[in-house]
Order: sequence, then C-alpha cells, then structure tokens
Amino acid sequence: MPIRIPPSQEREDPTVEDLSDNLAEEFIKAAHQIAAHGLVCCGSGNLSRRISRDRMLVTARSAWMEDLREEQVALCDIRDGRCLNGMEPSIEIGLHRAVLSKREDIDVVLHFQSPYATALACSKKVETNLYVIPEVPYHIGPVAAIPYMTPGSEELAEAAGAAMAGHNVAILGNHGEVTVGKDFREAIQRALFFELACTILFKAGDQATRLSQRDVASLQAI
Repeated sequence: MPIRIPPSQEREDPTVEDLSDNLAEEFIKAAHQIAAHGLVCCGSGNLSRRISRDRMLVTARSAWMEDLREEQVALCDIRDGRCLNGMEPSIEIGLHRAVLSKREDIDVVLHFQSPYATALACSKKVETNLYVIPEVPYHIGPVAAIPYMTPGSEELAEAAGAAMAGHNVAILGNHGEVTVGKDFREAIQRALFFELACTILFKAGDQATRLSQRDVASLQAI
C-alpha cells in the first residue's frame, strides 16, 4: 500500500506530491542498502528524505534498516514534527528536521554508526582532519565535531542543525555520525568514504599521513 497524505493535509501544502510514485519503495530500498553496507547495527541509525517543501519521510522509532517495511516509514511535517500517517518517528526526528531546515540544497539526512567512524567518535581526542585519501576533500570536505548530547534532545538537534549548515558530515561524540546528500546515493557515498578514511587512520596509526593543504585545496576546487 502506498503512503498517502490525508486530503486535508494535502490542501494545507499545495507543493506535496503524490506519494504513490514509489517514494516509499525507494526509501525502503535505500535503508536496506545502508544496512547492507554495515553503516548501522540493529535499530541504531535513522534516515530521512525531504519529499516536498514541508514534508519528509523518516524511519520509525526502533526500526531496523536491514528489514525496514512500509509500515515503519513515518510521514512528518518538517516545520513542527507532526506525524501525518500514524507512525511514531525516530527519536532523532528533531535532528533531521533541523538539518533539512538549514540545508535547502540537500534532501537526505543519514544518521549512522559504522564501526571505525564510531570508534573515532568515542576517542578521547576526536580527529577531524581525515584528509588521508582524495575522496574525503573531494566528496566530503571539512568535518564538524559535536560533543556528546542526549540522543533525541532539542539540544542535540540544534547543535546538529548549526553544524550541518556548513558541513556534509558531523561526528557526534560518543554517539555516531550524520551525513547529508542531495539524494540517497550521495548521502550513502559520503558515509562510506568517511568510514573508509576512519578505517585507514585506525589501521595506519601513527604512520598515517595527511594530504597537504595545497592538495586539499586543489581537490576541493575541482
């Protein structure tokens, strides 16, 4: 069954598109890919996608991305977080709303907890210079670091929104990571390259070298 907006809600926002056009199917497929890549574990992590000016899809609370089903996809108002289809959204809905509100250039927000990236997030000193391979400056750019705040809190949502206004990836201390993209593919790609960079840093240890500032600038200018 396709996810549909009640007629009264549709009249409130004339920009809402018909949700019968496989939007839920695409969302679920992306969630399965995220889990298959090892970016989340069990019910950790959550995903959202803007579908109109004021509407978004977001994973339901405690849903596992690896077997996400249509009845675990919440349709919510970006402005106030109201759920429009009776599903209870992820506890991190505030974070997703804040980021989507700050970034009109992107439509997808992914909160993930891949192994090496999350190990970095739990380190005594969080490293944000991850320019160990060309893909990081080219696809990701500078990385933001946010100290630990209670998951699902308004404080975390505000901090994430502020940090992601100028970054494509943020590290959440002792929690995980957030990345964004204009579509599912870009958000997932950024998460995978971020995890790869963190893997390289942990395995190389003190022997890891970074790209020079000149090389980074050259890649970012392409």
